[in-house]
Amino acid sequence: MTSPSHKQEKRKTTGYQAVVLAAGKSSRYWPLNKRHKSLTRMAGKTLLWWTIKALDDCGIKDIIVVHSPGADIRNEIGQEFNGRVSFLIQPEPLGTGNALLLAKPFIKKPFLLIHPYKFFVKEIFHQLVREKKQNEVVFVGLPTDRPQDYGILRFSRGNRVLEICENPAPRTEPSNLRTPGIYFLEPIYFDYYERITKEKEDSLIGAFNLLIKEKRASAIILKQDLPTLKYPWSALLVLDYLLNSDRVKKYLAKSAVVGKNVVIKDKVFIGEKVIIDDNTVIHGPCYIANNCHIGASNVLRGPVDLEEGVVTGAFAEIKNCLIGRGTHVHSGIFGDSIIGENCRFGAGFVVANRRFDRGNIFSIVKEKRIDTHLTYFGFAVGDNTSFGVNSSIMPGVFVGSNCVIGPNSLVNENISDEITFYATFNNVVKKRIDCHETRSLEHETQDNK
Repeated sequence: MTSPSHKQEKRKTTGYQAVVLAAGKSSRYWPLNKRHKSLTRMAGKTLLWWTIKALDDCGIKDIIVVHSPGADIRNEIGQEFNGRVSFLIQPEPLGTGNALLLAKPFIKKPFLLIHPYKFFVKEIFHQLVREKKQNEVVFVGLPTDRPQDYGILRFSRGNRVLEICENPAPRTEPSNLRTPGIYFLEPIYFDYYERITKEKEDSLIGAFNLLIKEKRASAIILKQDLPTLKYPWSALLVLDYLLNSDRVKKYLAKSAVVGKNVVIKDKVFIGEKVIIDDNTVIHGPCYIANNCHIGASNVLRGPVDLEEGVVTGAFAEIKNCLIGRGTHVHSGIFGDSIIGENCRFGAGFVVANRRFDRGNIFSIVKEKRIDTHLTYFGFAVGDNTSFGVNSSIMPGVFVGSNCVIGPNSLVNENISDEITFYATFNNVVKKRIDCHETRSLEHETQDNK
């Protein structure tokens, strides 16, 4: 077991604790999973940072982050929370139950167990505390129309939680309320974990179900279905929530340069040394990070997040997109898409973000066809991938990292990492015959008859 990064005696001894689970492979998040999905950057920070900030704002000053080896979690968090955040490494991806078990020696008080992209915990924290006073376990229930994808709560008539049913089969679900990855627990949880089979991937849920058979458990029920970060397109839902929250303010840095006839509407954050060329129109909510350069006559329709160093050429249209650091785009249409870091797009790039029949868009995730439940969704691409001029991509398609997509290529299926993809052309070469040669040829034909 790896010890926390700072000594135990430096911990505060009052208040609640929190365990943030940031381990695992994020395999369903490909092609955006070169790093753990909690390190996805939005509004200038990682989602893990936003979650720790939310816990800190709630007054929780003893936070343990469990992460995978080599995840570079500490550098991403920075120095802001020194003395309040500890780090534990899960050597092997043995599931969330095993990850939580690593924190057992350091848990002495009631604690929040939370996934690393649940920054909206701040909005519901006081409800959790009120409910916790009467229960040993408190869950959060969120409505869903896809119960087969989640852990679903089963209730008694008195609104007591009786069970979490993991991924129930269609028409067998006990309710439409899923657990979104926020739990309020007592240290006694670990006693129940020790009584189950640890090898199972769902050991966390197994321990919950054993615990709530003997201890009182309830849930706070939220009417709004808050986003979770399960699939790549989920990032757009999280981005929409973040940019529309009070965490991102309207701002124009003094060092920013705004050209002539630029129109900026609603909430837009414009960072240091940003350049916005003439005749560009920006509709918020938008976040434009430091050192971005927006070309002339661009149209940005929020939610849009351009992370640090993004460059766009003239006449680019960007709508509902998250674009990673250092990416450059020329002209083209970018809609409802997630783009990794240091990508390059040649002139005339087009993403199709709707089906002809306006139906739901499907994507292939781990060789399974998944309904995104979105009628607007473009594509997702990893880091360091380049697209040639006039290339285009169909709705719901994923392209991996370190790929090259040739000019005039139409991408209509997923492309794995490290692939070079070119459309093939059957060129037809014809000799040009001018008018004089054509008349001479006609006379010659007549003389031969």
